[in-house]
Amino acid sequence: MNFDEIINRYGTHSVKWDMMEKLYDVPASDGLAMWVADMDFRPPQCVSDALQAMVDHGVYGYYGDDTAYREAITWWMQTRHGWTVDPAHIFTTHGLVNGTAMCVDTYTEPGDGVVLFTPVYHAFSRVIKAAGREVVECPLVNNDGRYEMDFAAYDTMMTGAERMVILCSPHNPGGRVWTKDELQGVADFCKRHDLILVSDEIHHDLVYPGHSHIAMPLVDPTILDRLVMMTATTKTFNIAGSHSGNVIIPDDALRAKFAARMAGLGLSPNSFGLFMAEAAYSPEGAEWVDALMLYLDGNRQLLDSAINAIPGIKSMNLEATYLSWVDFTDTGMAPPEFIDRVQKQARIAPNHGDTFGSGGENFLRFNIATPRALVEQACERLTEAFSDLQ
Repeated sequence: MNFDEIINRYGTHSVKWDMMEKLYDVPASDGLAMWVADMDFRPPQCVSDALQAMVDHGVYGYYGDDTAYREAITWWMQTRHGWTVDPAHIFTTHGLVNGTAMCVDTYTEPGDGVVLFTPVYHAFSRVIKAAGREVVECPLVNNDGRYEMDFAAYDTMMTGAERMVILCSPHNPGGRVWTKDELQGVADFCKRHDLILVSDEIHHDLVYPGHSHIAMPLVDPTILDRLVMMTATTKTFNIAGSHSGNVIIPDDALRAKFAARMAGLGLSPNSFGLFMAEAAYSPEGAEWVDALMLYLDGNRQLLDSAINAIPGIKSMNLEATYLSWVDFTDTGMAPPEFIDRVQKQARIAPNHGDTFGSGGENFLRFNIATPRALVEQACERLTEAFSDLQ
């Protein structure tokens, strides 16, 4: 668990590092990649051992008998989240962006509205639009640096053409761990407007001390007939390249419909992802996650201290995720100016806030899941790039 080890990812087909210069004009020679949401850490040894066992066996045929894989998922959800999952309710998709797209394709029709609480993870709107559906943005309220929901306002926005809500819980990019009352508000909103609720909980293991994530089925059992849950090992254990995600559907009718669509598209998971997930969802994996969150908490505090010391710039208080959401509004700068300072002067590649939808225009998202020495470099560079404000 040496999270301080700096691993050179250049030339490894890493989107985060090998595409940084092309997409952000941040030099590969000394740039810091802080955009794509994967970590610069090796996964738990148990995951590497599982892959090594596959290599040592040397035959990479079709995967069969996924009983142990499903049991690992149910054990993790029960042990870490107090959520009892029926193994028969689990589908494995090609990651959760694919899972999102599958839900949109299965439960809505072209022209239907899909509700997002924005700003929110940019892939949601991308797949909704690509499927010919309409994105319905319900803006989150930024209450003194903390996102909140305004369901009274959202009620007035509904036209009757909406069929689905996609919730990000915990929230990306704002880092909120939604409270039970807030999640109940989402459930009630979906019942009032007869909406399918897709709850993307991919960040549910990445929660900081003092906060507790609540799985949506534990909030209100009366919404199980409209609920689709999405979880994955990929974000938790830094194995996004395995492209493996779980769509968990308690309701028989919703599950049958999803199963039919999966069969119609001929979709099935790859064996590497299943072996990695089974290994990760284990006591050894749990120990690794606990150590990871303590380390990330140190990175979070370091970046927050540096950012909030620069007049006009402030970071939202992260309750979960390793994605710092930084507000440049009070600098008085237009996005091109503060983006130029971050990318050209500080030589850091962050995600641009406008890609997350309404309310994100004056923000940048910084990935802090990297060795502390690189976070320290980022802090020094940002302080220098905005030194005239101090």
